[in-house]
Amino acid sequence: MDRRQQKTRAAIFAAFNEILTEKSYHQITVQEIIDRANVGRTTFYDHFETKDELLREMCDSLFRHIFSDVLSAESTHDFSLSDGTSRMVITHMIYHLRDNRKNLLGILACESGEMFLQFFRQYLNNVFSSYMPTSNAREVPEDFLLNHISGSFVNMVQWWLKGGMKESPEQLATYFEAVTQPILTQKEAE
Repeated sequence: MDRRQQKTRAAIFAAFNEILTEKSYHQITVQEIIDRANVGRTTFYDHFETKDELLREMCDSLFRHIFSDVLSAESTHDFSLSDGTSRMVITHMIYHLRDNRKNLLGILACESGEMFLQFFRQYLNNVFSSYMPTSNAREVPEDFLLNHISGSFVNMVQWWLKGGMKESPEQLATYFEAVTQPILTQKEAE
């Protein structure tokens, strides 16, 4: 994708997110989005077939950034030299969530927030599955544990957002590690 296309998509995402904070998802029209983004109807449809696809791609774009395997130096944090432990990966994800809070709040505020949370859980399952122990002596199915851990992370993020994001990403990672330590850190200790 060339720079012009990236700029157009960014403008559409920004416009859509702004409107999501102002009104219900189902009340938003494509015309409102293109007017706010200052793009033509054809340009919009060159990038997205529907408003639902726009929401799905906005979530996907946000998640690709948040769940990147590459822990690099960024303006608000630098995990480029981290050891890749679950705690570092979780802290890194929380920094990205904090840095993208405007998009996150807009998406969660709309009634399609549940679709967002479903995508979010899928990405979390992929991340956390690599930190699961290879043998499970608890007699609990792995998919149950993954669902439980991902749900706990989602609930933690919602609690954090609702509380005004007062805790640092490091504090949240510590809280999360305290409640998931028996499961997620077991692999690292093996």
